[in-house]
Amino acid sequence: MPSREPEIPVAPVARAFAWTHSHIRGLGLDESGRARKIADGLVGQEEAREAAGVIVDLVRRGKFAGRGVLIAGPPGTGKTAIAIAMARELGENTPFVALNAAEIYSVEKKKTEVLMQAIRRAIGVRVKERRRVYEGVVTKIEPITSGYYLEGAVIKLETSDDERELSVGPEIAEQLLALRVREGDHILIDAETGAIQVLGRVKSKQRRKYDIDFMAIEKMPEGPVLKVKEVVHVFTLHDLDVRFAGYEARLKGIFGLFTLEREIDEEARKQTDSFVKKLLDEGKGELLPGVLFIDDAHLLDLESFSFLTKAMEAEFAPIIVLATNRGIARIRGTDIEAPHGMPRDLLDRLLIIVTRPYTEEEIKAIISIRAEEEDIPLAEEALEELTRIGHGKSLRYALQLLTPAYIIASRRGSTKVELRDVKDAERLFADVKRSLELVTKYGDLMLR
Repeated sequence: MPSREPEIPVAPVARAFAWTHSHIRGLGLDESGRARKIADGLVGQEEAREAAGVIVDLVRRGKFAGRGVLIAGPPGTGKTAIAIAMARELGENTPFVALNAAEIYSVEKKKTEVLMQAIRRAIGVRVKERRRVYEGVVTKIEPITSGYYLEGAVIKLETSDDERELSVGPEIAEQLLALRVREGDHILIDAETGAIQVLGRVKSKQRRKYDIDFMAIEKMPEGPVLKVKEVVHVFTLHDLDVRFAGYEARLKGIFGLFTLEREIDEEARKQTDSFVKKLLDEGKGELLPGVLFIDDAHLLDLESFSFLTKAMEAEFAPIIVLATNRGIARIRGTDIEAPHGMPRDLLDRLLIIVTRPYTEEEIKAIISIRAEEEDIPLAEEALEELTRIGHGKSLRYALQLLTPAYIIASRRGSTKVELRDVKDAERLFADVKRSLELVTKYGDLMLR
């Protein structure tokens, strides 16, 4: 089969973490590995965060091969947040891939193929090269829309020596939106590819004054906005797999292009591994194991568990973090009841971290952080009411009410969410318990 080496790809379009966790900067540990009560966007769960910190240290020392992590705890106790924080601790460019166990049961791909692609997305290669870039602090950002469509944006970048206003197309505008770029952010835009990196925040240029800084606070960058700079690119093994597979598909003709959407040929992966080893041997690249986070892991079946067990021992392997809110459950695909619905041979390979329900004080802090991150001003009474809802019903429900309450406040001309706005939002949107009560009440009218 003919083959060739592709050029080293530029970094793929940057993607933000899920907006619900965009404020997380790390595990919030001090120099001795002890968790601070509120730090790096995390609140509480000190024991779980300290355990995650030990795992990060094991990874840095190359002592984690052949093992994985299980985060077990009730719903809404920060399991995803801790996994994201682990990736942040390993470095700003560390790949993080989140997958729900239910997603692997696809009619188009084998479940082992879905898992393999997720694993390859969670392994990065860091390469440095010199490129033309626009770099500066955002002092103006205005989207250009036509109806519901985003057509572009106008963005002004400043340094201590220069300033430049750029008109960008929809691809870059979508990145700005996905990365939640705002005034005061220090960003870098690749002049050739349009890929964006958010490098930090310059406090003197931001509109908001944070009680808790979620990003690195920096001084004003210097020099011209348009410059040639050494840029760090991180691409994943899956990015290269797709490039090699695309080349092989073109050799096979049109039918090869159809199969590319479903599965990647094993030959393409072998070529990727060979190419990456060559980069590493020549000192041109650095392997960057990331984090593969699989939520609701109890929904995986015996075949998937077996595949993950083998994947942990592979030469190129990410940190596999499973999460579950189940206690004793049936292992899918069997009649066996087991802790967390997982086979014992897999559990023996996992370091298990346990999360606990949040206290009322912690819930209040989490709501405050989320409101700050979403630019939603909260009156003290509104914050107290949301805290009461979060403690009495669920934290997720309280957080869900934030944006509706802000919309309600905006409709009456207020720039701040008041107590009555929270009560109106709670009246309009039911929590699980009230929804169940209403369904039971009108059960005879519901379809079965």
